Order: sequence, then structure tokens, then C-alpha cells
Amino acid sequence: MINEKPPNSLPYQTIHRPKSNIILLCDHSSSYIPIKYSNLGLSESLLNKHIAYDIGAYGLTHSMASLLGANAIFSYFSRLLIDPNRGIDDPTLIMKFADQHIIPGNRSIDKSEFNKRKRNFYVPYHNQIEIMINTIIQRGFVPVIISMHSFTRIFRNNIRPWEVSILWDKDNRVSEPLINLLENDNKYKIGDNEPYIGYLRGDTLNKHATTQGIPHALIEVRNDLINNHKKQKQIALYLSEKLQKVLDINRSEINKIKKFGTKSI
Repeated sequence: MINEKPPNSLPYQTIHRPKSNIILLCDHSSSYIPIKYSNLGLSESLLNKHIAYDIGAYGLTHSMASLLGANAIFSYFSRLLIDPNRGIDDPTLIMKFADQHIIPGNRSIDKSEFNKRKRNFYVPYHNQIEIMINTIIQRGFVPVIISMHSFTRIFRNNIRPWEVSILWDKDNRVSEPLINLLENDNKYKIGDNEPYIGYLRGDTLNKHATTQGIPHALIEVRNDLINNHKKQKQIALYLSEKLQKVLDINRSEINKIKKFGTKSI
């Protein structure tokens, strides 16, 4: 996928598994930018880096969806156009400067262009998430939302020690037992709300899970561990087994709509 043109012109791709209540989300799965935007003035080589998308996240999420028999939704546009994992009023929704690079195509964006990107990319993606959630609820089940991301090993000359990290807010039904299971296994260096926090106001999980009382967690994997298909399948198998174990053990608690509040401001 990465920078390919959407086959159906939609800004998202879905996998539907009617028997599953699990929804895997991949907000930053693609670096695709429509031709009319001229790569936002950036080089092709730069668009193949973390600045444009989460390296390895698409393949990892796709493999996990197969292993878990889960539903999945993937963005089909670069976060540089508009970041689906931000609140609509977040100043970083459309970045003019990212990863020490000026984004020429975003520097002079006006209200009309902002609304166009919001209408063409951001809103349809989030509408699709809402539709999938409501479909599962209408069938009499409680959805479990797992958001998949990847991060860089080095950020601003600092080495990040974590290999897999779980991000969460106040709802710990999935995150806490998953962190415990991963730490006890001692296979990877596990982070807890690292290298980012899991309670950003208006982000994907805050919007669709936290405020709605839907059990959830965000999984971050260091991208050098998933930068080819073999690695993606290996970690997908590992994470799928751990996640399924958590969902099975805590089924009674997870199978509830329950609001825990939020740490976000």
C-alpha cells in the first residue's frame, strides 16, 4: 500500500469480519498524496520516511486482522495532508513543519483548502470508524478498539529504549493486563505511555473510544522491528496471541460500555 493510489478513490480501506467485535485501526498506514498536491513540495525519498506515515504499521495491522479474525480500518492518505489522529481543532492537524522539515504545500494553506482536506480525507475516515462501531453495537456486542502505530528508534538524537509500548488514558481494561503480560514475558522492552501519551484530546481513541466508554488500547511498535514482511508477521503473531489472551481472560469486564473519564485537557 504505502504510497499507492486508492483503488476505489476512498480515503480509507476496510476489512469487515461480521463475527468479530475487534476493530483494528491504522491511522497512519499510508504516505499517499494525490497528484494535484505535488507531494506537498517534498521529495519522494522523504515521503518514504516516518514523517509521512508509520513505517510497517499497515503490514502489521493487516497480519493481526487475519490472525485475530478482526475488523480493520486503514487510512489511505498521508498524515502530512491532514492527520486523522488529531482533534479537529488541534494546531498540529495540518503540519507546516514536521521532523525538522518545512512542508511547502502546507505553509500557505487557507480556510478553503483546510475545509477541503477535512471534507475529503479526515471526515470520511472517522465516519467509517463510527459506522463500524455502531454496526457492532447494533448486533448486540461491545466493540474493542485497538489502534496500531509505529515510532522511530531515534528522535532528535535520543535513542528510545522501548520496542513495544502501550498507550492509554484512564480506561485500563485492555492496556493494564496487556502491559503486565508483555512485561512478564520479557521478550521486548515494553513502554507504558511511551514515547507518546495516550490521552490527547480529540485524537482517534479519545473521540471514538474514551468518550464513548468503549474498551481500547493503542499499540506502538518501534519501526525497525517491522520494516519488512517477515518481521511484521512475527510481531503480528506475538501481539495477536497476547491480545487475544487479554480479551479472553478479562471478557466479563471488557464486554461493557463503561466511561472512565479522561486525563486530557
